[in-house]
Amino acid sequence: MTVMAKFSEWGRRTGTALAFCGAAALASGCATRGDNPKDPYEGFNRAMFAVNEGIDKAVAKPVAKAYDNAVPLPVKAGVGNFFGNVGDLWTGINNGLQGKGDDGASDIARLLINSTVGIFGLFDVASELGLEKHDEDFGQTLARWGVDDGGYLFWPLIGPRTVRDTGGFVVDAFADPVGWGIDPIPVRNSTIALRFVDIRASLLPTDKVVEQAAIDKYSYIRDAYLQRRRSQIFDGRPPKLQEEDY
Repeated sequence: MTVMAKFSEWGRRTGTALAFCGAAALASGCATRGDNPKDPYEGFNRAMFAVNEGIDKAVAKPVAKAYDNAVPLPVKAGVGNFFGNVGDLWTGINNGLQGKGDDGASDIARLLINSTVGIFGLFDVASELGLEKHDEDFGQTLARWGVDDGGYLFWPLIGPRTVRDTGGFVVDAFADPVGWGIDPIPVRNSTIALRFVDIRASLLPTDKVVEQAAIDKYSYIRDAYLQRRRSQIFDGRPPKLQEEDY
């Protein structure tokens, strides 16, 4: 199987594999309990973080740098807009599942406007018209339904998640229009690979900040993720933490 063919299965099979691997790791005791109550599987997570750092240094980051240097800014903006437009469909569905009907309707309106006037989403016309872009996934939906986070996890290539958000990622992967809505297969493979590289390239500016700010890079990324995730779940208005949560 070629590298590009492997990319084609990433959206669907990786999520399922993560769920099974995570369950196996936790059940077998490979996930050593740490001192942080939010990170009970720290031993396992740090091992996976080290694997991810190796992959990123050897492959993902060099490819992202080459893409960032070679592709003009307007093209990169168009690529990001295109994938953002594709994501508005699932975002709208999740807003509906969370009971936020107005936001869900706005997301669908964004999709229709940007897919037509915005030329298949290459231009974000909807934002210019005042339709706010939202960021919702099934992990957030589960959280709004009252599902506990289950503890922090870190996965190679996928990055930081919680147990709950790992399950949400499985659903997100199966619902991804890029994974099931593009044919022929070579075009789908190339599209999935392009999205991965574009996302990694968008994170390049943060690399230096993290390296300079973090004494322990793993802990820095974990704490930043959990704080940001809490803000996302509550739409930027998280309730005040109780003393026992600190």
